[in-house]
Amino acid sequence: MNTILPADTYIVVNKTIMDDIDRKIVTMLYQPIIGHTATTLYFTLFDDLLRHDVMSEELTHHHLMATMQLKLEDILIAREKLEAVGLLKTYLKKDHVNNFVYLLYAPLSVNEFLNHPILNVVLYNNLGKKEYENIVNCFRIPKVNLKDYEDITKSFNKVFSSVSSNTYLGNDNIVKKNRGTIEITEGVDFNLLISSIPKSMVSDKCFTDEVKDLINSLAFVYNIDDLNMQGLVRNSINEKGLIDKTELRKSARNFYQFEQGGKLPTLIYSKQPDYLKTPSGDTSNWAKQIYTFENVTPYDYIRSKYKNGEPTLRELQIIEDLMVKQKMKPGVVNVLIDYVLKVNNQKFTRSYVETVAAQWSRLNIETVEAAMKTAEKEHKKLKKMLNKDKEESSNKHYKPKEEALPSWFDKKIENKEMSKEEEEELDNLLKEFS
Repeated sequence: MNTILPADTYIVVNKTIMDDIDRKIVTMLYQPIIGHTATTLYFTLFDDLLRHDVMSEELTHHHLMATMQLKLEDILIAREKLEAVGLLKTYLKKDHVNNFVYLLYAPLSVNEFLNHPILNVVLYNNLGKKEYENIVNCFRIPKVNLKDYEDITKSFNKVFSSVSSNTYLGNDNIVKKNRGTIEITEGVDFNLLISSIPKSMVSDKCFTDEVKDLINSLAFVYNIDDLNMQGLVRNSINEKGLIDKTELRKSARNFYQFEQGGKLPTLIYSKQPDYLKTPSGDTSNWAKQIYTFENVTPYDYIRSKYKNGEPTLRELQIIEDLMVKQKMKPGVVNVLIDYVLKVNNQKFTRSYVETVAAQWSRLNIETVEAAMKTAEKEHKKLKKMLNKDKEESSNKHYKPKEEALPSWFDKKIENKEMSKEEEEELDNLLKEFS
């Protein structure tokens, strides 16, 4: 992460034309992916442009901090999100005061966005099926039955007379709608891929930049390795020796569904966002437990609880619902998984999980540490209430049943050593899945 100081300067260069539909696309399609802060930064940078101008005056990042009322670290995180989705390009010239140039790009069109192999999937996962369909419906063009109508539209030459000119009217530098690109920096080994396919099967024009971008994107979204991608590409080559992009998308999707028991990519394979992670440096057992929850995906975490098998599709669906419907962060879900399995006799039942999740969602818990502290606090409160009810309805000799608790639970873990078994479990978990 690049270091930025409030005194560092920047200029904004407008690389596009922003219209009302673009603003709607950014707000409705991009915002569920990049978040409110990044969306606000995008429009704030546009506001920095002088009226009818394509380039702003030189400004400092202190200006952004004051305008948005945010810390510089939050602005940097928001900027990187804009870069990742192709709305912004950043250039840096280092000096005693760093100088940045921010190039603003238009969002993809609705059709481009909803057919994008990465953005469309992420949007669906972030919103859930119902909300996703509601937003898509906002952009649908109503169908008009023109069966009984005649097209009487006039062409240009029927309305205007022709004009001849020997003068070249060049407009090369006029601002136009430019869209950024989404880059996958570590992708498929194309040398290996191309060499694996017989030359007689493919045309010289087969692997265009567009096709390569698609292959990289599909490999990223569906977690397909080079070997399996070779087979998918081969099966998508048509009679002309070209790759049928529609067929390749379909093949990649079908491959993923087969591998994952019919399920499409979900958020359960993501880790806690960097901006919600606890700063490193603490070497306590408590910090180690937090680090584990933050750096393992929910899928891998629940899988680690099955020494000799895989979690059930029902359990994976429960976890997916936590992240899609309840909007719970990956690290928080890990805490919930660990807590529920321990206090519920290793049973991951929907009713119990949703009860805990609903409570945490109302409290807007986003960090691992907050989830751990809330779980302990609420469990103590609940246990106290249950014990009181049981004591009132039972004899005086009633003794509450001891229940298993997470290793981080109800302990001063900062000052207490973990057992060797607990420490080995965390170490193995991080080695296997991080």
